[in-house]
Amino acid sequence: MRIETETLMAKYKDNLFAVAFSVCKNGADADDVVQDTFIQYHTLNKQFDSEQHIRSWLIRVAINKAKNIHYSFWRRTSVPLKEYMETLTFETQEAEIIFEEVMKLPEKYRIVIHLFYYEDYTIREMAEVLKVTENNIKVRLTRGRKLLRVALQEEWDDDDK
Repeated sequence: MRIETETLMAKYKDNLFAVAFSVCKNGADADDVVQDTFIQYHTLNKQFDSEQHIRSWLIRVAINKAKNIHYSFWRRTSVPLKEYMETLTFETQEAEIIFEEVMKLPEKYRIVIHLFYYEDYTIREMAEVLKVTENNIKVRLTRGRKLLRVALQEEWDDDDK
């Protein structure tokens, strides 16, 4: 199965951007990751089993490319998270606070939290995309939620004072 690149771009560019941003925490880098991911898909001569397989492949490639950028020497010119947060719009103040706290999590927790809650991936799908066991995904989700709960509790306790 092969779907036109333009069709996939229209459908998945925002998802890939969000995944890439959750890794590299930089809007410009996330844009580059999305573009590079679609270029790789477009030039790849591979048949996929289904659209879900294509989506998983796109997300895996985007995560890998974002990690490469995140750890690269040139990363020193990145835009701070606060600066990027000013360009985003959220439905509620709570949604903004939660997003900001998710972005502060360590990468391995941030990615699974993002995929689970923002991309609606199942544990099995995340395990396939991230190339780890389902139990590892469950552990990361549990630990990520715990860190998020503590951070949000502190945030909301500070607001009460």
